[in-house]
Amino acid sequence: MADIISPVSRSKNMSAIKSKDTKPEIYFRKKLFALGLRYRKNVSYIYGHPDIYFKGNNVAIFIHGCFWHRHSECKYAYTPKSRIDFWSSKFENNIKRDAVVRDYLSSQKIRCLVVWECTIKQMIRNKSIEKQVLDKTLDFMKSDNMYLEL
Repeated sequence: MADIISPVSRSKNMSAIKSKDTKPEIYFRKKLFALGLRYRKNVSYIYGHPDIYFKGNNVAIFIHGCFWHRHSECKYAYTPKSRIDFWSSKFENNIKRDAVVRDYLSSQKIRCLVVWECTIKQMIRNKSIEKQVLDKTLDFMKSDNMYLEL
């Protein structure tokens, strides 16, 4: 199946997608900051370059886009209808890289929290969900759990 827009337009669209300081990241960071939490952002010296890092708690937070990181059973994790082989390979590599990052951080005793884009969209729409997610985040930071997805 052919793409519905030109390759030049597609390239322009894809190059506009940011890898850091995305709207979901900024939203989540502002919520954590409002709770009095202080953190480092886009930390390059921690493997995987977490979006948010709490040095004192040794917690790395990743804000994952459902499309790029293939959130299972999520409506935002659709597969494009053109260039299926290309996209399948790209998504498979992303999933493998995420697993490697998670395993490495665990081996370094760095706890890992993944917050999905769809969760943040729900937080924006519903304040009770926002409170639940922030409470779970705070509970995770105080716990001994090594990994959690929200």
